[in-house]
Amino acid sequence: MIDIPAHQGDLIASDRVEGTAVFNRQGDHLGQIARFMVDKASGQVRYAVLSFGGFLGIGQDHYPLPWSMLHYDTQQGGYVVDLDKRLLEHAPRHGAGEDPRYDEDYGRSVYQYYGMIYPW
Repeated sequence: MIDIPAHQGDLIASDRVEGTAVFNRQGDHLGQIARFMVDKASGQVRYAVLSFGGFLGIGQDHYPLPWSMLHYDTQQGGYVVDLDKRLLEHAPRHGAGEDPRYDEDYGRSVYQYYGMIYPW
C-alpha cells in the first residue's frame, strides 16, 4: 500500500475536509463540513455542506454553501465564512439523509440566497 500524505502545500485530502469546523468572522462555531459536492465534469468543488443544529448528530440540518464563501484559517483550524448565524434561519437546507437535486435551478437559488452569481 502506498502512503499518500494527507496534504501537500495548498492541497488537502477529502477525508480531512469532512468534519472540519466552520466559524463565522466573529468566531462563532457554526457547525462542521458534512461533505462537499464536486462537479463531475470540471472537478471543481461547488458546495461545502455545513452540518448545523441538532444534538449529538440527531436532527442536524445540512446547508449547502458556495465553496468560494469559505476560507481556511490555520489559526482556528477550520473554515471561516462571512455569515451570521441568523442568516442560516432561512437558508436553503435539507435534513440528514435527504438529498436535494443539485441541478441548475437549485444551484441558482443557493447562490442567490447568499448574494452570489451562479457561475455555471
